[in-house]
Amino acid sequence: MDGGTIKAAPANRANSIDRHVGARIRERRIMLGLSQQQMADMIGVTYQQAHKYERGINRISAGRLFEITRVLSVPITYFFEDIDAGEEEEVANPRQRMCLELARNFANIPNQKHQEALSQLARALSVQP
Repeated sequence: MDGGTIKAAPANRANSIDRHVGARIRERRIMLGLSQQQMADMIGVTYQQAHKYERGINRISAGRLFEITRVLSVPITYFFEDIDAGEEEEVANPRQRMCLELARNFANIPNQKHQEALSQLARALSVQP
């Protein structure tokens, strides 16, 4: 730093944060069962732009990020959780995708008794022998 001048973060660090935020947006969108097109419509951008946000290709302005938090019903801090825990993978691994899909499908089950039965089944299957 030079007499009050603020140094910019290295470009690769900023890009990794953009990818992390994009991955968190994608994760939450999938959990809510929204398509990229639906989310794009809700935040007022094209499908292509929403896709670029999720991949960390395009940066998200503060105003747009605020709108995304509103649409996805999360605090702004949600997008920055675990940022120092290591680099976020650009693409979820198969297990992560399966978990996200399971959460989305579970949330879409309209019958609460069916949800409870599925929850009990998962609990029973997860018991270690």
